[in-house]
Amino acid sequence: MRHLNAHRKLGRTSEHRMSLLRNLATSLINARDERIITTVPKAKELRPFVERAITLAKRAGALSGDEAVAQALHLRRQAATFFHAGNGSRSESAARGRKQSEIPRTAGVAALKRLFGELGKRYAERPGGYTRIIRLGHRDGDNAELAIIELVGNPRELAATAPKKSAGKAGKKSAKAGAKAETSSADSTKKEGSGGRRSKKTQKTAAEQESE
Repeated sequence: MRHLNAHRKLGRTSEHRMSLLRNLATSLINARDERIITTVPKAKELRPFVERAITLAKRAGALSGDEAVAQALHLRRQAATFFHAGNGSRSESAARGRKQSEIPRTAGVAALKRLFGELGKRYAERPGGYTRIIRLGHRDGDNAELAIIELVGNPRELAATAPKKSAGKAGKKSAKAGAKAETSSADSTKKEGSGGRRSKKTQKTAAEQESE
């Protein structure tokens, strides 16, 4: 029987494994390209882990009614367990000192803020499958299989699809312009040819008149 074999242990204790997944989820959400490179077993364990957090953000964005604020706060606190706590609450010394510089947010708090501010709205109409795994091959040294795990609809993906449409439109415009140029050149050559024939005819008639 497969009791207690639901997940990969990754050669770590429960505390170490949970800390690893929290760090990977934080790096994935805070990454500029919204993608990170890791091993295939870690990517497969990270995928359902981070997608549950995104689902909580989606549910918070779809709330409405009188208790929406309280329920959204509850969902936000549930999603905070997927990241390290960081400096979510300001210390008393920082609050007392008016001239003291503001303490920067840690990566976990920044990831939670971005999760509920941007990603929840992006995937509001998507019924799941927020991440993608792309295999890269084996790593030199330990021969571990590497993979890219990225968020669907990331800026890199949108930038890759945008130039294709514009290039297609530009190609069509250039083709139309080339066709127009060819037709105009053909018309000009026809006119020149017809003009030459007329000039020859007029020369013949003048020569015949002189001979008469």
